[in-house]
Amino acid sequence: MKKPLTLLAAAVASTVAVFCVSCAPAATTTPAPAESATSTAPTASAPVSLSANSGPQAPGGTAPATLGIRWDQASKDRAVDVAGKAMADFARPAVEERQWANDLARWLTPQAIADYSAVDPANIPAHRVTGPATLSVDEANGFGVTAAVPTNAGTYTLQLLRRGKDAGWKVNRLTPPAA
Repeated sequence: MKKPLTLLAAAVASTVAVFCVSCAPAATTTPAPAESATSTAPTASAPVSLSANSGPQAPGGTAPATLGIRWDQASKDRAVDVAGKAMADFARPAVEERQWANDLARWLTPQAIADYSAVDPANIPAHRVTGPATLSVDEANGFGVTAAVPTNAGTYTLQLLRRGKDAGWKVNRLTPPAA
C-alpha cells in the first residue's frame, strides 16, 4: 500500500509544480529604470477617482447631490407612515412566524427580507408601537432617512430607503433600543 501512495504523492507534487510554474509571471529582459536620487514624491499610477459632479470620493469630499430628489412634506409624511406601519407589523411576537414574515415583508427591502427571514417573532421584546415615528432627515440625501419609533420596549431606529422620488419607502434595517 505504501508504494501506490508514494507514487500518488509524487504525481501530485509534480502537477502542482508544473501548475505553479505556469502561473508565475514571465521574466522581463529589460532592466527596471533606475530611481532618481532627487525624486522623493510618489507618482500616481492611475487618475484620481471622482464621484458625482466630479467631486472627490472621501475623505474630505462632500456628499453628492440628491439627483433631483428634494425633501418635501409629502416625502416625509410617507416615510413616517411606512416606519410606523413596519414597526407595528414587526412588534407582534404572538403572531405565527409565517404570517408575521409575510406581513412584514411588504415594508422591507429585498435585503431586509432576507435578513429577517430567520427571525422568530416570539423573541421580539416589543409588543406595540407607543407613539408616532420621528425622522432624522439629511437634506443632502433624498434616497434614505432614519426614523425613531417608540415601542413598549424602547425606541427602535429604522433605516428607510427609496430608489427614486416617486418610489415607495422600504425599511432596510430595524435596530432595537440600546440595552
